[in-house]
Amino acid sequence: MSVLGELGAALAAGAVEVVDLTTPLDRDTPILRLPEPFANTVGLTVTPVSAFDEAGPGWAWNDLQLGEHAGTHLDAPVHWITGRDGRSVDRIEPARLVGPAAVVDFTAEAEADADALLEPEHLERWEAEHGRFPENCWVLLRTGWSARGDDPERFLNADAQGLHAPGPSVAAAEWLAAHPHVSGFGVETVGIDAGVAGGFDPPFPAHHHLLGHDKYGLTSLRRLDRLPVLGAQLVVAPLPLVGGTGSPARVLALVERPAA
Repeated sequence: MSVLGELGAALAAGAVEVVDLTTPLDRDTPILRLPEPFANTVGLTVTPVSAFDEAGPGWAWNDLQLGEHAGTHLDAPVHWITGRDGRSVDRIEPARLVGPAAVVDFTAEAEADADALLEPEHLERWEAEHGRFPENCWVLLRTGWSARGDDPERFLNADAQGLHAPGPSVAAAEWLAAHPHVSGFGVETVGIDAGVAGGFDPPFPAHHHLLGHDKYGLTSLRRLDRLPVLGAQLVVAPLPLVGGTGSPARVLALVERPAA
């Protein structure tokens, strides 16, 4: 049997499970809020075109207004000034959107401190225990933050000083950007940077370094607790928006389950 035939058989038999890591997208899905004077993107607005009525008796469809960076979405290099001459969403090679998932468990640190920062030593410790990050991998930061996802206020976790959510330090962002095997970086939070990263040097270092080095970001992921540390394959499916700086995406993980 071919490799793809074996995969199909394993999916049919339940030996490989498809885990949906995507946040459902509706008008209440939390999106990033920037302080004045910066402009903000929009969430989802649905306008019916017809719904089995006079405007369309046999069909239903809607018009959508939606920001590129709403809900679970991919950040392309052209989203950030350091990657402005890089790839837009439609120009990302499909092979870069499918690859191994490497899950870094940062849950205890995030529970102890909402502003906890991932540091290079956390990543180096992971590699010391599990081996080097595999080629073309997506590093996924598991923080448990998605448990807040149905409560926009708790999810954004904002106060007068701004957002408070875990993410990488400047040094960790540089480390990930320089790693030749890392294709992208995914998080459970609203953005790939820590909540307080606007005050870092450079500001928003995950965007600055990763997108500036042709790495991609994924945000608002869920169910990372259902993935093994290694072994799952990630499938990232953004819309191929021509010139797009990002896109809402369906993110799936293929997870091999042990035989009963």
